[in-house]
Amino acid sequence: MILKGNPVSPGMAIGRTFLYKPFSYMAREKYFEAGQEFRRVEEFDRAVKAANEELNRLLNSFEEAPGEKAEIIKAHKELLEDEEIIAMVHESISRDRKMPDYAVSEVFSEFIALLGKVNDPLIAGRVSDLKDVRDRILRILLGRPECSLSNLPGKVVVVAHDLLPSVAANLDRENVLAIVTEMGGETSHLAIIARSCGIPAVLGVENVMGALSEGDEAAVNAVLGTVTVALTNEEKQNFNAKKIAYEEKAIKTAKFFEVSSEMLDGTRIETGINIGSDLPGDGYRYGDFVGLFRTEFLYMENDHLPSEEEQFRAYRKVVENAGGKSVTIRTLDIGGDKNLSYLDLPKEQNPFLGKRALRLCLDHKDIFKTQLRAILRASAYGEIGLMFPMVGSMDDIFSAKAVLQEAVSELDADNLTYDKNMKVGAMIEIPSAALIADLLAEEVDFASIGTNDLCQYLTATDRMNSEIGSYYQSMAPAMLRILKMIADAFQAAGKPLSVCGELAGDPRGAVVLAGLGIRKLSMSSSNLAGVKESLSQISAEKAAELARKLLRMKTQDEVLRFLSATLCGDSADLG
Repeated sequence: MILKGNPVSPGMAIGRTFLYKPFSYMAREKYFEAGQEFRRVEEFDRAVKAANEELNRLLNSFEEAPGEKAEIIKAHKELLEDEEIIAMVHESISRDRKMPDYAVSEVFSEFIALLGKVNDPLIAGRVSDLKDVRDRILRILLGRPECSLSNLPGKVVVVAHDLLPSVAANLDRENVLAIVTEMGGETSHLAIIARSCGIPAVLGVENVMGALSEGDEAAVNAVLGTVTVALTNEEKQNFNAKKIAYEEKAIKTAKFFEVSSEMLDGTRIETGINIGSDLPGDGYRYGDFVGLFRTEFLYMENDHLPSEEEQFRAYRKVVENAGGKSVTIRTLDIGGDKNLSYLDLPKEQNPFLGKRALRLCLDHKDIFKTQLRAILRASAYGEIGLMFPMVGSMDDIFSAKAVLQEAVSELDADNLTYDKNMKVGAMIEIPSAALIADLLAEEVDFASIGTNDLCQYLTATDRMNSEIGSYYQSMAPAMLRILKMIADAFQAAGKPLSVCGELAGDPRGAVVLAGLGIRKLSMSSSNLAGVKESLSQISAEKAAELARKLLRMKTQDEVLRFLSATLCGDSADLG
């Protein structure tokens, strides 16, 4: 039996399954008699205090450099102290005389339902946090012991419907061979933790809890995203041989994190990182620059529009984390699949084609200008490039730069410092912008290609819709030709051009992009080593020759088959 899911943390493992079934409780509608209000509120407050103490113990149990895990637990502590949530539970208990467990369930469910309507991976992570905190409080109110994976009975493959962040953060790392869940994706908290711990993980495996039994032997291929059960001895030997080969290659590839990114003939390809928070990390050390700082996290993780001061502090922190390397800050990209609970956005039939990103900012000039002022102020502390997303025409650029000039004039009037030579660029992710790349190159200092949205709009395919996933073809000849058109336009203008979409972080995609003439690639920091290794195995001339052949091909399948036959892949041999 072979089950399929999303490979979110690469690796291969084989072992007996451990089916994790967490605390679960459905609060019934219950009320108490008048006169008990104070006691019931106190009961809730004691549970919150006990929950906080559990989280503190969890934090203290981490190693000296807990990284992302500690940040997730700190986020839970912030939710426990959220004044709005606490006040709503207090009111539900004291005014409506609801039992504490019922009040907690109702209030948290209201927030979970609200955020659950937003089809965005970052918000989905916040929903997971809310569920985690809710269940922790409910468990304490009921006097139940904590469910934990911190002490496992030997080495196992952990299988679950989902693993809440605090459970995942406290995994018994020595004994977890791999993680398989029914829920979760590439950007979920669980995926982040699995990658930080180096644990192979395949998430989003449909009905895996029903398909597997406790103690089944399972082979997890978190490179291809498969979970295989009931292997024959021959299949097991074959899997173990591939596992050894993968691990040997992973050790070899990891050495490329530390090296400069160069092609076989010495041609320099700058490799940068994409980030979505102001947290420090190794990526700054391994990357040449920050090619994309997604500022949405400041808005999505708040219950209000972040002030200029809040944004300024975050942008300055990122610049300081970069240690003198350039940072490209993308202005707010909200709309489409990303919404804010506290901002009344229009209900649109097709939000990806509606008022999002730059269009939304130009319509909310006060929000836009606040962000531009904060970015400008942060530019006094390091090299910042300001980038506008969702540019579709020259009118968009002219309008955005006009608002930027207003922000500049205001800072001058306020006598505030900023980099007067700060570079201004555009994201090219709409085909109409690609078709006028030569005109854009005359007006901006640089550009970055967002291949995810560019492919979506070029192929008229909703990339969130798995039903039509086969139509989303990032290596289709049409996609390669439009990338070549953009590259030629910016090369002719002598302006820097980078790629910050998923294609840049794909080892084979990176070679193709280099062959098309693009010399700056930005990606998730975990992809840096693989991309550097891939680029080091081919010369610029050979990559250009490869790209010319690809541009003459008729289908993506033909392109992929040719790349598999030509380049040394790492996943092709692991099936």
